[in-house]
Amino acid sequence: MDVSVELCSYPELDDRIVIVRAGDEVDGVFVRTERFNVLIDTLGTPELCRMALDLLEEKAADRPLIVINSHMDWDHFWGNAVITGRAPIIAHAAALDRLRDPSAQQILRDKASQEWRFRNVELVGPDITFSDSMVLNGGDLTLELIHTPGHTPDHVAAWIPELRICLAVDAVEYPIPEVWSKSAEDLRLIRSSLERIRDLNARLVIPAHGRTSSPSMVKANLGYFEALADRVDGLSESQLEDGELSRSSGFRLEDFVTIPAGMPLDTVTFYRNCHDTNLGATVQAHIEKRNHA
Repeated sequence: MDVSVELCSYPELDDRIVIVRAGDEVDGVFVRTERFNVLIDTLGTPELCRMALDLLEEKAADRPLIVINSHMDWDHFWGNAVITGRAPIIAHAAALDRLRDPSAQQILRDKASQEWRFRNVELVGPDITFSDSMVLNGGDLTLELIHTPGHTPDHVAAWIPELRICLAVDAVEYPIPEVWSKSAEDLRLIRSSLERIRDLNARLVIPAHGRTSSPSMVKANLGYFEALADRVDGLSESQLEDGELSRSSGFRLEDFVTIPAGMPLDTVTFYRNCHDTNLGATVQAHIEKRNHA
């Protein structure tokens, strides 16, 4: 699959912030401050990251670069090798655990066997890690890096208080986000992270997927999880054990959200799988709540 990079924006988005769009794959974000530039995520391959840096060269204005890995999902950090030696890479401490897990190399082997563009990817981790939160003071703009787990254990969002803009990455997603696993704890974490972002009362919320900047997406994502919980609370014992529940009438993805018109079939399949995981976690949460009642 051929993917190219373009620089774009949203209405009302400050011109110090640029969306770095790698086709339909993922959006990174570039932020220009008085003291330094920040690139949130290096995209899915070294070539895409290099392409992005070339396009951003004019906007960089000879300021030093800082790179943030929002989390260790392949489409967000597989361009890291291009950054080595030219900028520090910051991530949450849990990113190192994910990087060291054998599954990280297995995912790379699998994708490299499917698409040639991944064959020269080298897994490069962060130089600097933090827990809970970290603040980058750029002079005119502040970037508060907030640990927002649930989608993944290492997920980080960025809050720019001067502009009331939240760079939510994958903590918020259109049409739905995906919980890390079918566990009640991960479901609790993603809902807590969404509530934390909602409580920022942001003017704009920019996710990495879905091409939206509307803060209403946060409430929509929370509403989706609340509707899942309400629906699961009405299930019988036998229905709770149904491994195909997400394909049953009333529990399908389209029973909770509108699937965007024109969305490619493989993308719809992806979000159906996300929904299946979310529903499984919701069922687990219901069972645990019932057992502790």
